[in-house]
Amino acid sequence: MYFFICSLSVVDIIHSTSTSPAMILVLIADITAISYRSCITQMTLSNLAFAMEKFTISLMAYDRLVAISYPLRYHSILTKTRIVLLTVASWVLGFSFIAVLTGIADRLPYCRTTLKYAFCDYGAMVRAACVNPDEYFVVSTVLIFFILFGSFAMICISYLKIIFTVLKIAPSEDRKKMYSTCSNHLIVVASVFALPFVIIIVTRIGLVLSVTERNVLIIFSSLGPCLVNPFVYCFRTKEIRRQLFRIFKAVAPQE
Repeated sequence: MYFFICSLSVVDIIHSTSTSPAMILVLIADITAISYRSCITQMTLSNLAFAMEKFTISLMAYDRLVAISYPLRYHSILTKTRIVLLTVASWVLGFSFIAVLTGIADRLPYCRTTLKYAFCDYGAMVRAACVNPDEYFVVSTVLIFFILFGSFAMICISYLKIIFTVLKIAPSEDRKKMYSTCSNHLIVVASVFALPFVIIIVTRIGLVLSVTERNVLIIFSSLGPCLVNPFVYCFRTKEIRRQLFRIFKAVAPQE
């Protein structure tokens, strides 16, 4: 589990550092200029973090499933080698998906020097090109559908299996411990998937958002999980909380 938390931390660092500097420059300093290569790089890193966030959380759900359904076989099922292989495979899959979008955006002929949204993403770059954007949104829609709904489906299946296992074999006291074990992960799942689903629903029902409203949703959906994850896993996980307190005591001045 802790290896997956480390992977999620790396994803959060990539997500926040790839988007927040540009957002600060645009929204606070009113600096709207960015080079083409910097924009492509930012789009690639932001999309990679978007995909890896979902994949990593899916692996964490699988980890919870194995820990609760097969507690005595946990270390034999999820060995260190298998955990590393699952993590590497998820990163390779994420890079492969995002390379497709980056390759498409890099070959587009651009006729506008400004972007419509607060930072460089695939949609903003396609809309800045001299092409019909609808044709280029098909590929991105398919990839986002697979990343978003595929990972969410895996999480739902894992938790349905967990619920059936808990209700079937666990006494009431053990159920509370298992629910507490899963609560951290469920908070993170809610913070990651809630706003993207809101954006999709709003788009599908035909509600037209202003640029400012869309920017707000994009900013919160991008940076919200990066703010929530450290608090959840630092202050709600006993082992990490105990280690942090030990570090604070070590560096605190002695009277």
